Amino acid sequence: MTDMLIRFLTMAGAALLATLTLAVDSQAAQILPGDYIAAVVNQDVVAATEVMQRTERLRQDAKQRGELMPDTLVLRKLALEALIEDRVLVTYARESGSKVDEPELDRVVGNVAAQNKLTLDQLRERLKIEGMEFRRFRENLRDQLLTERVREREVQARIRITDGDIDQYLEKRREQLSVGGQLNLAQILVTVPEGAADSLVAERRARAESALARIKAGEDFAKVAKEISEDGNKERGGEIGLRQADRLPDLFIEAIKGVKVGELSPQLLRSGAGFHLLKLLDQQGAASLTSVVQTRARHVLLRPSPQLTGEVATRRLAEFKRLIETGVTSFEKVARENSEDGSAPEGGELGWTAPGGFVPEFEEAMNALPIGGISAPVLSRFGVHLIQVLERRTTEIEVKQLREQARTALREQKYDDAYKDWVKDLRARAFVELREWQD
Repeated sequence: MTDMLIRFLTMAGAALLATLTLAVDSQAAQILPGDYIAAVVNQDVVAATEVMQRTERLRQDAKQRGELMPDTLVLRKLALEALIEDRVLVTYARESGSKVDEPELDRVVGNVAAQNKLTLDQLRERLKIEGMEFRRFRENLRDQLLTERVREREVQARIRITDGDIDQYLEKRREQLSVGGQLNLAQILVTVPEGAADSLVAERRARAESALARIKAGEDFAKVAKEISEDGNKERGGEIGLRQADRLPDLFIEAIKGVKVGELSPQLLRSGAGFHLLKLLDQQGAASLTSVVQTRARHVLLRPSPQLTGEVATRRLAEFKRLIETGVTSFEKVARENSEDGSAPEGGELGWTAPGGFVPEFEEAMNALPIGGISAPVLSRFGVHLIQVLERRTTEIEVKQLREQARTALREQKYDDAYKDWVKDLRARAFVELREWQD
């Protein structure tokens, strides 16, 4: 695939989950009368109708983001490549030797029904109306779970962290802590899609500069952030929350050097995400590398799939939050009955964790919570989470623990590149035969 195709698929991937319907089958093709085979992938096939449907989804996703639209042939190629990649991953997972036992699969099926506000019998009837056998529906869910399990195992095995890597990471942290301590920043983010045309970049820059001008003219930063910013902190006025300097992007740290509390960064920042405007809200003294704030938290995890969209999972978790906060049920009960990970039997308990122990999006939401607070639904690569903070404590850690935490943080930093390399290798080894077909 070309770099442009890879960039477009990456941007479209997250939004795609939110557009899939209950009965979409993206893991195993069913060639119906009058349909065509667009590609053969290992022991599976991609149907032409699937390519057309995925093409339309990509078109709608790009339109919603206000991006320049590739022509139909390019979109079709993007859609076909995405579907081929799906098949490569699932066929490999089936042959990996991993298993999903029946009780686990039963629980996931039950969650899909509950989160669509259906009983199991109603789910069966719904699937029948939409032309999908219940058995096939279960097998598609099994494929989804298998693929995720194999992905985590094999991608993690590809990541190599040396003692030198750890030494370098810890030295960088020492430098950051000695300079920055803990910082609370607020930001206004105006996003710019990768590969955007110069005209779109100029329009986005003008929007960011307009926000800067409004603030310099006396408008409240938080008010402008709520109106303009395009990041997850906009409803808090752009406030990111107090955190160690080493948990912030290096670009941000450089930008606020010399900036006093209450002041703006002197100029707009440009990153891969877009244009940033920063304000330093608070700064506390330098912290010790061996003194950390640990958090004890619990969560409920729902895993989006072709049968459970990210949008539905988010709505369901929001409803769980409302029921917990109004006293109708407890967080522990919800987690035991619904969470789709190994913490479910313990009521979602994750134990004491130091900074860097979770993926960044999870940790950012957790750190912003007060003790006892419950987050809004949080999306990570593992699914959608509802998070509650139970306790916090400051503790001294031994050198061995410190190095293990550094190893964990480095593995997380390298995960995305390792995943891309793994998929690329599987794709290169797969049998793929493209077929000629017409609309």
